[in-house]
Amino acid sequence: MQAQAASQFKARPKPAGGGGLGRALRYIGQHRRAAVLAYGALVVATLAQLAVPQLVQNMIEAVTNGTIANGILSMPDILRGAAARQMGQTVDQLQITASTAETLLINATLFIIAFAVMRAVFAFVQSFMAETLSQGIAFDLRNEIFSKVQRLSFSYHDRNQTGQLMIRATDDVEKLRLFIAQGLIMAAQAFLLLIATLIILFLTNWRLTLVVLPILPIALVMFMIFGKMAQPLFIAVQMRLSALNTILQENLAGIKVVKAFAREAHERKRYDAATDDLMAISLKVGKTFSILFPVIFLVAQLGQAVLLYFAGQQILTGELDLGGYQKFSLYVLYIFFPLGQLGFIISLMAQAGASASRIFEILDAKSDVTSKPDAAELPAVQGHVEFRDVSFRYFGSGDPVLQDVSFDAQPGQTVALLGATGSGKTTIINLIPRFYDVSDGAVLIDGTDVRDITLDSLRSQIGIVLQETNLFNGTIRDNIAFGRPEATIAEVTDAAKAAAAHDFITSFPDGYDTAVGERGATLSGGQKQRIAIARALLMNPRILILDDSTSSVDLVTEYQIQKALDLLMKGRTSFVIAQRITTVVNADQILVMDKGKIVARGTHEELMEQSAIYAEIYHSQLVGDVEIEAEARAAQGAE
Repeated sequence: MQAQAASQFKARPKPAGGGGLGRALRYIGQHRRAAVLAYGALVVATLAQLAVPQLVQNMIEAVTNGTIANGILSMPDILRGAAARQMGQTVDQLQITASTAETLLINATLFIIAFAVMRAVFAFVQSFMAETLSQGIAFDLRNEIFSKVQRLSFSYHDRNQTGQLMIRATDDVEKLRLFIAQGLIMAAQAFLLLIATLIILFLTNWRLTLVVLPILPIALVMFMIFGKMAQPLFIAVQMRLSALNTILQENLAGIKVVKAFAREAHERKRYDAATDDLMAISLKVGKTFSILFPVIFLVAQLGQAVLLYFAGQQILTGELDLGGYQKFSLYVLYIFFPLGQLGFIISLMAQAGASASRIFEILDAKSDVTSKPDAAELPAVQGHVEFRDVSFRYFGSGDPVLQDVSFDAQPGQTVALLGATGSGKTTIINLIPRFYDVSDGAVLIDGTDVRDITLDSLRSQIGIVLQETNLFNGTIRDNIAFGRPEATIAEVTDAAKAAAAHDFITSFPDGYDTAVGERGATLSGGQKQRIAIARALLMNPRILILDDSTSSVDLVTEYQIQKALDLLMKGRTSFVIAQRITTVVNADQILVMDKGKIVARGTHEELMEQSAIYAEIYHSQLVGDVEIEAEARAAQGAE
């Protein structure tokens, strides 16, 4: 049923659009200093770049005028005056021009060097502050994603794969960061360079500028077309990358199972299929951009050819000199240069837009379980837990997992839940700390509906040992003190002793400072489970939930743990799920579940007399336990 609901959920992806990128760019406002410095340095560096063509014109004119003046001055006196008059100057003016030509050349060269140094310095500031800005935004987004994932309800995680969430917090954020660090800066620089260059060109030679101008709307149309084509492709790339990451994550997490069942070849085929899908869509992206870049350069080259023709006509008619043409052609390069960057900007923007949409899908996700705005803090609980006509459906649809479940657990009582797999036992204990919310009815603690209580104040007073033991990379002490990091070593040790874990912990060379490895890889199943029990007990909860907490231990260890738990459950309201009925015969209430309903309830003695189902489970398990003990004794005798 969960798989069906998950497939329905994934079949309705949110449409991607530019809104996600716009929202992401608003994060720049949280880093104003870095943004102001980055874009301020960009303006100064661009202005320094714009000054260079004018200085080049000055150099060319100084050299040209100096050469002509020296040529005329080297003529015989009879011809010198006539040549000077033909140039519109006197001989004295030509002598001044010839004598100052070298000085003007040197000054222009020094100015070009000075502007180049200034541009280099401010380009460094721009690049460094843009990187600082992008890293700051990436830091904010990663923290927000992680915080959001922590707050989202269990139902959200049931419907979404771990690999998908990991890619969004890593690769998607990085693609958005790259656009802010490079693409956005390049786009701003291109815009500033285009506007300033067009103004200068119009003031310099408006007729030649009109020749260049038609290139810009053509480039803009190309930008929009390729951007619209590219973003869906990049969304598809990210989806396939997520699928690939999910397979990799599942394979590494379950590598022991893969090897145990000799499924390496099958897993390789799954991974190969995912990489084939990723490569196919990546090649499609590459094909799109392999068309884009040549088209952009073709437009630029055509524009340059047209410019050469009309500029050549003006030079022939004397309307344009060599220095003026060189200046104009350099400024035109400042138009063609952004056009050359257009493909790269489109690529980064399309990737960032796709990634931003995926990031905000998580940040905008609604949690099914949240604290009400007016939710009250739960005071120290007495431990009275009541289920009142509770029904539950996963994801609000499908067949009910629980139907009209009602029971009352008084403070200090132990309630045992028995039943076949899928009967609803785990669902009941998941509803107490509000991992899910009931579909109908209510769960009450000390007479208060758990939906009217803040989640933190509720869960902080409930100790839980889940069937699937999860330990974190770190030391044994860190894992036991996970819920109370401030706990002293004495308190950690007491909890470990109560969970029958102290002896095996102290047998390690590093004792409580022993590293458990990833997911507790260095410990046995029983050791991990006892550490998980100690972790729950250190919280000293008034309500204790044990979900088949002795399933991974042998009979001797189970007996030791059970003795400790019997003592610890006194005075606490405890809910126990156990596969072996002998571990719960002393419970105050035993609820026998079948197909989401309570089919029998009472103490062990009452159920033995009143419930045929319970009596059958008890006798079948009792015979099995006797056979196991006999086999164990026989094996010991053989040794």
